[in-house]
Amino acid sequence: MRVLFLGLLLGVLVSVSSYGQRPVIAEGDLAQLKEWEDTIALLSYAIINDSFPENRFGATKKLIPTLVKALKTPNSFYYPFSRVQSISIQYPPDSTFRIFTWQLYVDVNEYRYYGAIQMNSPDLKLFPLVDRSFDVKEVEYDVLPADQWYGALYYGIREFQSQQGLKYLLFGYDAYSFFNKRKVIDVLSFVNGKPQFGAPVFYRQEGESGLQVRNRLLFQYSAEAAIKCNYDPVLNMVVVDHLEEVGELYEGQGSTSIPDGTYEAYQYSNGVWNYLPMLENQILDEPPRPFPILEGSEDKDILGRKKGN
Repeated sequence: MRVLFLGLLLGVLVSVSSYGQRPVIAEGDLAQLKEWEDTIALLSYAIINDSFPENRFGATKKLIPTLVKALKTPNSFYYPFSRVQSISIQYPPDSTFRIFTWQLYVDVNEYRYYGAIQMNSPDLKLFPLVDRSFDVKEVEYDVLPADQWYGALYYGIREFQSQQGLKYLLFGYDAYSFFNKRKVIDVLSFVNGKPQFGAPVFYRQEGESGLQVRNRLLFQYSAEAAIKCNYDPVLNMVVVDHLEEVGELYEGQGSTSIPDGTYEAYQYSNGVWNYLPMLENQILDEPPRPFPILEGSEDKDILGRKKGN
């Protein structure tokens, strides 16, 4: 009886220890993934750094099918692609998906963004993101499907509960043009299993106009400036530089905006984010973001890492 009890106990312990462990990538698949990772790393580096437009476009065309082939590998969700330095890969806290984004420099006034959402599932479930930002008429109000995505390089993600269920704030950078850059805070939801961008969760009182509700937030500023735009876990709110509109700083730029040294915020409450016009007596020494994004530094790649590393 004692031997039987010990055997049952051992079986339970083995079962408990196995439960919740992440799936293992087969040895042969892991070797192939490493080869694909090297190819993806080289192609993504060329997209950012090659001086010839035809080479950047060519690398983009090769990268997409290579990435798809790699992600078709069983359990590829658990492969981190840690050697790929020029593609941003963001995970939400619940790890139900991950989102890949990268930037293609077309010319001084045009950038294109590429991306895909990979769901955490045994078989590949992948949603391509098609940048149609140039067609979006009402950037802060339109709700967009994956094939009409407002393209950006995402550098942060934050999940929250809304009245419609779980949603995610996505913090992104848009190089936009030679004179002006943009930061965007988008909202990702999964509706009937498909990604949807934009949701009415940003509330702001606009004087006599009353309450204004936006589906995403867009901040445009001079390329000479750098702004803070991210969730601050210490303050427990989204913190953004307050932008002051100024006249033309350079010939051909037109009017633009620069940070004035104060901060505004959005505070979460009952499923929405409420605007706070100013953070009083609050001095931030460091930008509230997980890592810097390229903003005018020639010795860094698009993810803010030093070139050549």
